[in-house]
Amino acid sequence: MLPQQFLERMQKFFGEEYHAFLASYERPRVHALRLNPQKTQTAHFLEKPFFHLEPVPWARDGFFYAPGEEPGKHPYHAAGVYYIQEPSAMAPAEYLFGDGEADTAPTEQERVLDLCAAPGGKSTQIAARMAGKGILLCNEIHPARAKILSENMERLGVANAMVTNEPPERLAEIFDGYFTGILVDAPCSGEGMFKKNEEAKEEWSMENIALCADRQDGILDCAASMLSAGGKLVYSTCTFAPEENEGTITRFLHRHPEFVVEKVKRYPGMEGGRPEWYEGALPTVRDTVRLFPHHIDGEGHFLAVLRKAGQRGASEAGFFRRFGLEQGMSQKDRRQPGGGVLEWEAFARETLQKSFGGNYLRFGDQLYLAPEGMPSIRQLKVLRPGLHLGTIKKNRLEPSHALALYLHPGQVKHCVDLPADGEEIRAYLSGQALKREGEKGWYLVTVDGYSIGWAKQAGGVLKNHYPKGLRIHYV
Repeated sequence: MLPQQFLERMQKFFGEEYHAFLASYERPRVHALRLNPQKTQTAHFLEKPFFHLEPVPWARDGFFYAPGEEPGKHPYHAAGVYYIQEPSAMAPAEYLFGDGEADTAPTEQERVLDLCAAPGGKSTQIAARMAGKGILLCNEIHPARAKILSENMERLGVANAMVTNEPPERLAEIFDGYFTGILVDAPCSGEGMFKKNEEAKEEWSMENIALCADRQDGILDCAASMLSAGGKLVYSTCTFAPEENEGTITRFLHRHPEFVVEKVKRYPGMEGGRPEWYEGALPTVRDTVRLFPHHIDGEGHFLAVLRKAGQRGASEAGFFRRFGLEQGMSQKDRRQPGGGVLEWEAFARETLQKSFGGNYLRFGDQLYLAPEGMPSIRQLKVLRPGLHLGTIKKNRLEPSHALALYLHPGQVKHCVDLPADGEEIRAYLSGQALKREGEKGWYLVTVDGYSIGWAKQAGGVLKNHYPKGLRIHYV
């Protein structure tokens, strides 16, 4: 049951379209996944797909999958080969690196912020487009959701990102004019997700819409101050409420005349913003994008692409003067036995066929590799400062699950590949040891060539090191 006042508003807004809109709630939900190009290429994956896939028109590497299929239970999901994501939600991040017609190739100088990032769908999508170049900062204000965000970045093998747990106002104090691109997928009243989210229906009210709109104004003001001159800001919601869409953009442009709405390509079924739905809306909100569930295969979404005036990259110098880049552990600490770096280097010599660049960071007994050019973390609550290398245990380093998911088979000396439809991968994911002969040491376990975890060879047995919290107990 949909809220009655919501239905009355939608009937007023849509007019003759209302019955088609209402009928969309009777149709089954559509489901989609997005392939992870850091793990697989689309053409390669589609050579022998395990699911019936159809392209999502507006999302590179996005595919609808058929009802009844369960890609979330397949080993490829655990390996980070794809991310399950609502198809409409794939649109905003695509516009961060293009206008729908032509793409902009990210560079090493790219500094991107996903300001409201949990659970990580859009962050992992941005990371895929960045292809390991530049710096990605993923932030989530709620600690529990920030942890889920961090886990998803790990699962998809992202190494050039830091995950923070800060309010937007705190980030704005630090990152004045720093980022070249920002995505604000704002907390909203969630009207577009009523079909999948009972809680959003129960919490809906005009008062909640007003609270969300006010919160969005504050978040966007923070984002505006953190964007460098010439940078791009993409704003999105999963609601129909014009107070949170055309209204939010109108109010933002009045407060920030240095921004303009960029006109972008709209794919079939997408529409422009509806200025007639919000009193006093600026005409330029017609250049925003609406995704309605009775016109596309997806739920309700809104997005706006905003450009800040000035020459790109001209205003971030203040950050470097005040805070600088992360320097990591000192040379002295790096050469200390038990400090972690010597133990990592010993592990790398024995196990890897890949060299790493970056700065080492130690948190307790955990060792991380921060990407080159990462901002200083001294002022921030950081959950994940780059790539987690492993745990320091006395005179050795035990490699992390994140490292396994990041690596490819050709980057290790020992690898064991398990077929996705075999019993051994099920045994491995449930925590069982595997009988195998071979040289002693760490082995990267892969499924059909996709890295999924570690095992350690000793005495004719591969001891299982798949994390206990992730193990799957098959019936």
